[in-house]
Amino acid sequence: MHKSTVATFFAKGHLIDSGLLSDALEAVQGAGATYKVLRMDIGTNRWDESQLLLQVEAPDEDCFELVRADLMSLGLSETETQDASFATVDLDGTAPEGFYSSTNLATEVRIDGTWVPVQNQRMDATLVLEGDVVRCVKLRDLKVGQSLVVGYSGIRITPYTTRKLQEGKFGFMQGGASSERRLPAQVADVVQEWRRVRSEGKKVILVAGPVVVHVGAAPVLAAILRAGQVDGLLSGNALAVHDIEATLYGTSLGVELASGRAAVHGHMHHMRAINTIRRCGSIEKAVENGTLKAGVMHACVTAKVPFCLAGSIRDDGPLPDTQMDLIAAQEAYAKIVENAGLVVILSSMLHGIGTGNMIPADVMTVCVDIHPAVVSKLSDRGSAQSQGIVTDVGAFLAELARQLGVAAE
Repeated sequence: MHKSTVATFFAKGHLIDSGLLSDALEAVQGAGATYKVLRMDIGTNRWDESQLLLQVEAPDEDCFELVRADLMSLGLSETETQDASFATVDLDGTAPEGFYSSTNLATEVRIDGTWVPVQNQRMDATLVLEGDVVRCVKLRDLKVGQSLVVGYSGIRITPYTTRKLQEGKFGFMQGGASSERRLPAQVADVVQEWRRVRSEGKKVILVAGPVVVHVGAAPVLAAILRAGQVDGLLSGNALAVHDIEATLYGTSLGVELASGRAAVHGHMHHMRAINTIRRCGSIEKAVENGTLKAGVMHACVTAKVPFCLAGSIRDDGPLPDTQMDLIAAQEAYAKIVENAGLVVILSSMLHGIGTGNMIPADVMTVCVDIHPAVVSKLSDRGSAQSQGIVTDVGAFLAELARQLGVAAE
């Protein structure tokens, strides 16, 4: 006969508004365990946080391990815990069995009775102890002899929760995605966050897809970059290719941007654009020798905005600047998003999700796309801080430039 396991978990934040409370209770019941709310302190003022003390009883150890993993991924922590357990890496790029896999939520590890904050917080990493510092390290970067956390003991997580405004007007932090909200009001909230982040010395990072070029918004994005409003651009081969194609030929995917008509032999233009840059040796060299005179990539070079183009199996060419080693591309992305305070994703689902996996939960993320499903997918993939704006990316960038005080080219 199996012996039941009983444990208590604690969480603090805007537990009701964020949905964390209901998610936690559903996780317990879904695993086949039961719960009892031992304490629920609800704040009396608008910005007061709530506190939850939840007792969980699981019928067996396997059920408890499942419940504990689910609750901790949401941001709940066990109230009674010991120091964290560690094991030594015995094979490069491979963790010992039972290693703790991180979330993007702020995490602490208990060592000799002291809670130590984890550095370089991100999801899907291991927790490695280096001297008196614990940091997130990707599996592939583990080295023999390193000491990393195994199991769940001695782990404390701070959930990411937000307060939803109960007012008759749009509130940026309300979450959800709808095309029926006034775009200027939504952009105003983005700009407010944009300016706050940069005033605090943190970065604003853009993740852009080729749709930006297809809809004719490349000149606006270039103007924003050239105005010094952006601290990094992340994308793939396609954005740069079609941006350069538009600069050299006035087309995107062979379609004339001015008229919307297919250009004669336009299907060759993107390949000719790639060939032109390859002949120059790089995008930067094409700018320096006067071959490339405008566009998004020209703006990145002239304004000295760091960028990374991550390659994929479908890429034509690719451009010499496109990083086809995906591990190297991931590292370059991660380097650019260091100290980010705001990430704005412009119609780029895959690169957006990839970037979201690299940043802590307290980095505000705005996903702009004409398709509601794309906007919601990022939060479905673990980036709970993501806010969605359902609109044409060209309209968004035009309004963004206006509110930032940037004159379009």
